[in-house]
Amino acid sequence: MRSLRELFRIGHGPSSSHTMAPARAAGLFLDRCPGAVRFEVTLYGSLAATGRGHLTDRAVEQVLGAERTTVVWKPQVVPPFHPNGMTFRGFDGAGRELDAWTVYSVGGGALREEGDAEESRAVYPFRSMAEILKYCADEGVPMWQLAGTFEGETIWTFLGEVFDTMTAAVDSGLGKDGVLPGGLRLARKARSVYLKARSLRGGIRRTGLVAAYAYAVGEENASLGTVVTAPTCGSCGVLPAVLRCCGDAEKSSRDELLHALAVAGIVGLVVKRNGSISGAEVGCQGEVGVACAMAAAAAAHLFGGTVPQCEYAAEIGLEHFLGLTCDPLLGLVQIPCIERNALAANRAIIAAEMALLSDGVHVVPFDAVVRTMLETGRDLPSLYRETSLGGLSKFVTR
Repeated sequence: MRSLRELFRIGHGPSSSHTMAPARAAGLFLDRCPGAVRFEVTLYGSLAATGRGHLTDRAVEQVLGAERTTVVWKPQVVPPFHPNGMTFRGFDGAGRELDAWTVYSVGGGALREEGDAEESRAVYPFRSMAEILKYCADEGVPMWQLAGTFEGETIWTFLGEVFDTMTAAVDSGLGKDGVLPGGLRLARKARSVYLKARSLRGGIRRTGLVAAYAYAVGEENASLGTVVTAPTCGSCGVLPAVLRCCGDAEKSSRDELLHALAVAGIVGLVVKRNGSISGAEVGCQGEVGVACAMAAAAAAHLFGGTVPQCEYAAEIGLEHFLGLTCDPLLGLVQIPCIERNALAANRAIIAAEMALLSDGVHVVPFDAVVRTMLETGRDLPSLYRETSLGGLSKFVTR
């Protein structure tokens, strides 16, 4: 398992795989080909299919220079290694190719070259949640403590920055009205839902507040604001909403919230190693489904759950999103993405509560759900994996 620093990435929306990662790749290619006067960037598969809605072309042009960059769209070419493939080429003044580089955006802003093994940059010695559960039981330590043990104490400074960015995104989104950019002309909901929910009582108050917090971050992401991949930009509203709601309800300290953030991150790392967080590879179960699992584990920790109960909460959170498709309207990270974040955030808290009502013993292990998610996602037709060719994208027009 790799570092939490590779899971939680701070950057601008709207998409970690379609904008953040291509922009990073463009920067890396610029460094390796400094003598180029002209660039050609070929986008394949999902990157090409929904790249315009996700602003992929604008992301690479801002780095390489729009006046000297040609973007070639090849949605019909799906690389076997990963659907989000891209090839960069640099040319000199005489038109000679100086360098070419093919790289893949594998979800959450991460880049990978074909043949790059997960273990090549491993930070944690675990290959599964089962190994984590055993280690915690044998050593008598909580799950959050693994972060400091294997990443060093500086990880808490990093997680503090992550948490502050999440908090700022919630606050910023709650303070805005208006319409989100893009062809859908979708109105912001966060502020309205928040103001209504504040005056309510009981369960509907919590539902409304959690939804408002998730809407706020999702709307910030859709308007190119600063967010944290958790595990992706498309699912970035779930974990901040749960941390805000549960933290307020439980009067959690900052340290407790950072510990919960670490628990969520470790769950996400297990999925990154053994499954996928890429909507182009496995559908939205790998984005919002994984975000729900991460947030459920974090909530269970804040509620005082044991390590097995945190694992159970994550399992519940992911299991019931199995098969979820990724079919964004117009390729924008708006419908159904933002509302789906609000639903998943509420479901994460319910999953945590269900886990705490148990003794942590259950039939389906988290590792089995991760493997199921990966196989299910790869079995989905490509039109349901972030291509905007099927599902809601086919039957809903604005």
